[in-house]
Amino acid sequence: MIVRLLLAAVLLHSGSAMAQVKVIISGGFSTAYRELLPEFEKTTGISVTTGSGASQGKGPQTIAAQLERGVPFDVVIMSREGLTELIAAGRILKGSDVDLATAAIGVAVRPGAPKPDVSTVEGFRRALLGAKLIAVPGSTSGIYLVEKVFPRLGIADRIKVKVTERGSQSAGLVASGEADMAVQPVSELMSVPGIQYVGVIADELQLIQMFSAAIVQGSKQPAEAKRLIQFLASDRAGAAIRKNGMDPAGK
Repeated sequence: MIVRLLLAAVLLHSGSAMAQVKVIISGGFSTAYRELLPEFEKTTGISVTTGSGASQGKGPQTIAAQLERGVPFDVVIMSREGLTELIAAGRILKGSDVDLATAAIGVAVRPGAPKPDVSTVEGFRRALLGAKLIAVPGSTSGIYLVEKVFPRLGIADRIKVKVTERGSQSAGLVASGEADMAVQPVSELMSVPGIQYVGVIADELQLIQMFSAAIVQGSKQPAEAKRLIQFLASDRAGAAIRKNGMDPAGK
């Protein structure tokens, strides 16, 4: 009897130890993810630990850089552009990638500051020229803005732009008063204290980013990782995704 009880305890402990998933996530989907995670853990019994990194860009804390130096994760959640690079590098379990949600690029300014009209090309251009310092993240949206949008508007050499490692940092520069404007995915602006969300930029300049999830090649918990991704892509996640300024993928 004692042996059976001990064996049951060992098996229970082993099962519990296995039911853990390590996630690394970029900023774009993180607000919806944080809202949804407690329900997933409660209903499945799977424990999730979460790290963070930029979808693209340079530096030691990008998702690609962390995976390259061997930091163990089971799931990545990031922009489709960054995920495509990881798939090409062989770091993602084949066929495991799933699109979760889309987010447009938006603008935030300091609280109490006039809200510029950024919904037209000319309005956005005027707003940029009127800002003493513009903050953008060094990941997918910031790369697009610096390399494509600002040159297209003919103002790349007429504005002062600070590129931060993460979206939270660029939004934080507006909150601290160092920057006048942050331009990045709406989902990285809506829930940030100390800033005033303005709206999305003109359609002609817009980048609708897809945020996706996938299982990391070599994951020790592929079944649990798949359950998490399926939950985040389910209809149940839709309300939290919309609440945080995104649209569920395919909706």
